[in-house]
Amino acid sequence: MAQNVYEGLFIFDSDLYAKDADNVSGQVTRIIEQFGGEVLLSRLWDERKLAYPIKGHRRGTYWLAYLRIDSLKVKELTRQFQLSDSVIRFLFLHVDPRLVETLVEHARAGHLHAGEQQVEQIAEEEISTSSPFLVAEIEGNEEDVSV
Repeated sequence: MAQNVYEGLFIFDSDLYAKDADNVSGQVTRIIEQFGGEVLLSRLWDERKLAYPIKGHRRGTYWLAYLRIDSLKVKELTRQFQLSDSVIRFLFLHVDPRLVETLVEHARAGHLHAGEQQVEQIAEEEISTSSPFLVAEIEGNEEDVSV
């Protein structure tokens, strides 16, 4: 049978994900492997407000996965995710074989949002506390926050 690569985007119930992230996210891998599929990549994408309520949920945790599975098993896989309590919405897209490596590498790189990049950049920089200007600036910001 034909093994194809699919991109799967899942929206998890944010409350369930916050309580047990490993179990909820691990469910994607377990179900795919249960049907003979192979997970090429599985990672958190983002948590955000939904454009409209889905099954009463206003926020969702987005999870991205790339998987290789027999094309005849996709229907069964779809049914299994429909029955899941933690998955409130999902979508599978067939990936052109010429793009698989590029898409997986791009997703693996995990491009960060602008705010996350700034936080990571600041964390990596060494701030010298011996400079009175830097200390005064940092202390000044803390005072502004507490007011």
